[in-house]
Amino acid sequence: MDQSSAQRQARIFRALMHPVRLQILDLLRDGELCVCQIEGQLGQRQAYVSQQLAVLRRVGLIADRREGLNIYYRIVEPHVLAMLDAARAMVGDEAPAAAQAAPPRCARAAPAQPVVEPSVVLTIEE
Repeated sequence: MDQSSAQRQARIFRALMHPVRLQILDLLRDGELCVCQIEGQLGQRQAYVSQQLAVLRRVGLIADRREGLNIYYRIVEPHVLAMLDAARAMVGDEAPAAAQAAPPRCARAAPAQPVVEPSVVLTIEE
């Protein structure tokens, strides 16, 4: 292994040395989530979560996309999940839970449009 490769690998391992980053990757295991959904699942402030997401993005493990005011994150390097599973097995944890209930709807997402039934107004003329 050359020095450059070793340095790139070390950056990935440094990014994985934070419990919240591991939790974020585990949340993203089943697909894309909005940052506010990640905040809600972790019970952390937006600024803190965004800081951790930036680290994971810098090393190329996740990517983001903007949709209106919302930013959605997804895993772009699926090999990281095998690493997380191996680490989980090494410490004796169970396998990751199967897909859990959908995370709560993003509070900043455009509200669902209410269904408005047309009203009928009758007027009686004398």
